[in-house]
Amino acid sequence: MKKFLLGTVALATLAALASPALAADIPARTYTKAPPPYTAPAVVYNWTGFYIGGHVGGAFTDGTNLMGSDARLVGGVQGGFDYQFAPNWVVGVEAQYSWLPGGSNNGTTFPAGTLVTGNTDQIGSVTGRFGYTWGPTLLYAKGGYAWRDNNNITASVGGVPTAFTTDANHKDGYTVGAGLEYMFAPNWSAKAEYQYYNFGKTTFTSGPADIVGTSFRNDEHTVKLGINYRFGWGGPVAAKY
Repeated sequence: MKKFLLGTVALATLAALASPALAADIPARTYTKAPPPYTAPAVVYNWTGFYIGGHVGGAFTDGTNLMGSDARLVGGVQGGFDYQFAPNWVVGVEAQYSWLPGGSNNGTTFPAGTLVTGNTDQIGSVTGRFGYTWGPTLLYAKGGYAWRDNNNITASVGGVPTAFTTDANHKDGYTVGAGLEYMFAPNWSAKAEYQYYNFGKTTFTSGPADIVGTSFRNDEHTVKLGINYRFGWGGPVAAKY
């Protein structure tokens, strides 16, 4: 028993002496910093660049011209260029052409029975555009030159065409409008727009007595939905750091 106890004490003493040496041979644990949480890159929307697109909608008048006030279909195309600056403002120029199928109406009958009809089936514009953008949304106003096809006016008495003259054909005028455009995908935007066209007043200078000296307005109110394709510049772009 005595030998066993002496052996146990000896082993314990050797283990105690060897522990510091073994600990010295073990390399220190390397400290690893946890990676920062993932942050998605910021998205920057850029309106600068050329675009083309199309639109559909409706046109109507205020009831004081030969077209009456019934709504008519509008369809067409547009194209332009925008420039974004300072940094949330956008300025641009746009050309637009619209076709109004079924533009003719039943006409207006004057007191002595003269029937006058009109037909405007094409309108266009070249306008400046100015707006404010926040993210993918652009709120803008527009205005400039407007054009229409020759307003095909006819006059008849008892179904028989009769001659007449007017002060002008009023093919040229002005337009103003406003809209909201939204980038819904890279290079693609959609818009809703109101646009007013004014071509002045037409006055009959000769013809049947009941129409001579009378005037009617030449205007159009339009509401359109459109889509634009933007060539490379428009759309969300990940910010670079």
